[in-house]
Amino acid sequence: MAQRFAPIHDQLVARLEPRDGEHWLDIATGTGGVAIRADATGARVTGVDIAPGMLEGARSKAPHIDFHLGDAQALSYEHGSFDVVCSCFGFIFAPDHRATASELVRVCRGRLGFTAWVPHPELRELYDAFELDAPEGRHPFEWGKREHLDELLAPAFELEIEQHVWILEGADGAELYDFWSRSAPPFRAMIAGLDDAKRAPFREAYIEFCERYREGDRVRVPRPYLLVLGTKR
Repeated sequence: MAQRFAPIHDQLVARLEPRDGEHWLDIATGTGGVAIRADATGARVTGVDIAPGMLEGARSKAPHIDFHLGDAQALSYEHGSFDVVCSCFGFIFAPDHRATASELVRVCRGRLGFTAWVPHPELRELYDAFELDAPEGRHPFEWGKREHLDELLAPAFELEIEQHVWILEGADGAELYDFWSRSAPPFRAMIAGLDDAKRAPFREAYIEFCERYREGDRVRVPRPYLLVLGTKR
């Protein structure tokens, strides 16, 4: 996943315009893709994640960066501790959005930057046909709606919101299904929870969905997302 998201990591760090010596917090850092890029610019970086296994991977790549176990809904840092707070498809998965937004406001004294998935109607139709929620649940996609961002963050940040598209590319739909099954724990768990009567039909339906986006000898599935930038008021 980190390799697939590398262009978005680059984009997020570049758009936050790093300055030497600034203190950054990367929330839901995962294996450290954003944190490592920010560190390379001369920033002093802290990464936090709720998953110990992810942090082990991050520390193995960048042992000099401070990586902490923590929850985006209740951060352990002092008020106004960070010049920059960022997250790449990270804190959007915390279930309590108001608590998460409150923590972003509290610990950030300067700039905010994060990415959030935009709701995908065709995928929603696919999951509904099998009486499934999206693997991530429905709540993360609320962060991909302008009205939700305005409600939770606009009182504290001057927001700049851009829509972009990430392309998931493979030789065919089967390759992309196998990629999600192997690399995305929520997707893997969803498949494991399907009974035998649904698992094979769901795989066939997911492959068919991906094949709608065939371009020659490749399948290129678009996933729209928001890049949200904020400046503390």
